[in-house]
Amino acid sequence: MATTTKTPTAYEIDAPPVELEFPDNFLLIDLCGEHDRNLADVEQKLGVQVVRRGNQLSIHGEPEAQKEAAEVLNSLYERLEVGRAVEPADIDREVRMGVSEKGTVPAAGDQMDLGVGDRIEIKTRKKMVEPRTDAQKAYVKSLFDNELAFGIGPAGTGKTYLAVAVGVNLFIGGHVDKIILSRPAVEAGEKLGYLPGDMKDKVDPYMQPLYDALNDFLPQKQVEKLIEEKKIEIAPLAFMRGRTLARAFVVLDEAQNATTMQMKMFLTRLGEGSRMVITGDRTQIDLPRGVSSGLRDAERLLAGISKIDFNYFSSKDVVRHPLVAAIIEAYEADDPK
Repeated sequence: MATTTKTPTAYEIDAPPVELEFPDNFLLIDLCGEHDRNLADVEQKLGVQVVRRGNQLSIHGEPEAQKEAAEVLNSLYERLEVGRAVEPADIDREVRMGVSEKGTVPAAGDQMDLGVGDRIEIKTRKKMVEPRTDAQKAYVKSLFDNELAFGIGPAGTGKTYLAVAVGVNLFIGGHVDKIILSRPAVEAGEKLGYLPGDMKDKVDPYMQPLYDALNDFLPQKQVEKLIEEKKIEIAPLAFMRGRTLARAFVVLDEAQNATTMQMKMFLTRLGEGSRMVITGDRTQIDLPRGVSSGLRDAERLLAGISKIDFNYFSSKDVVRHPLVAAIIEAYEADDPK
C-alpha cells in the first residue's frame, strides 16, 4: 500500500499535489503501463495530471479528483501485489465503482467472496472475471443465489458474458454436470434466406456470441471436447421442447425474441439441481409485428414469485465501449415511451 502525503511543488494547479510512493519499482512499471498508458487513462477519466519521478507519482488537479485518482492507483497497485494484471477494463472498473465501495483484493486462488461490500471475482479456466458496476455485481450474486434469474437491459452490459462465466465456474467446480446455452434463431431485421450446410451450419451463425463467450473462459480444444461429449450444448430455443434439464446451468440469451409460448416452454424445462438464466433487451425485439415478446410477459407474470429474481441494467452499466453508452442514452432520450 502506498503512503500518501501532500507537499506543494512547482506543478501546483488547483491544490498541492498528492504524492504516492510505491516500494516495488517493477510493480510500479506495470501500474503505469506501456508508455505510461495506464496513467494517461487515469488522467483522462478523472481530469488530473500524474507526474512520475522514480518510485513516486505526483497527482495534480482538483482536491476531490486527486483523492479519487490516489484511491484508484493504490487499489490497482494492491491488485498487482497479489499477482493480478492491470488492464484497461480494471482501470475503468475502479473509476466506475469507487474504491470506497470495495473491500480488499483477494489473493490469486482464494475462494470467491460474495459478501456485501466485497469484490466479486468469477474463476474460470482462462481468467478471472470481475463485474465492473454495482448492477453487474448484484446480478452475479443473484446468479449464484437463485435457481431462476433474469438479466434485462441494453446491449453491452455484460448480461450474457457474466452468465456464461458463472456457468463455467459452477461446471468446473462440479456443481452442475453440463452447460446449456440457447437463443431464439430470429434474424435481426434482415431476411437472410436459407443458409447452406447441415443443421449445425444453419444455426451456428445465430449462436456465435455464445461460442465467443465460452472461448473466453475455456481453452478452445476443451470447448470442442465438451461439446462433443454433450457436456456443453449450444442450440436454438426450438430444440429445448420436450426436455427436462437436470443438474445443468441453462442460459437463454436474446429472450426478447422468444414468443410467449416459447418462454413458457423454456421455463418449464427446469429440472432438479439446475439453474436457469434468461437475458434480454426489451428495446431490441425482432419478432414479427403483433407477436408478443415472451420476455415482457414473463416479467409481468413472474414478478411476484419468490426465488425468481429480476436484475435490471441501464446505459450506466455498459462496459463494451464508452460510445455504446452514449448511443444507448441518445436512443433512450428520443424514445417517446
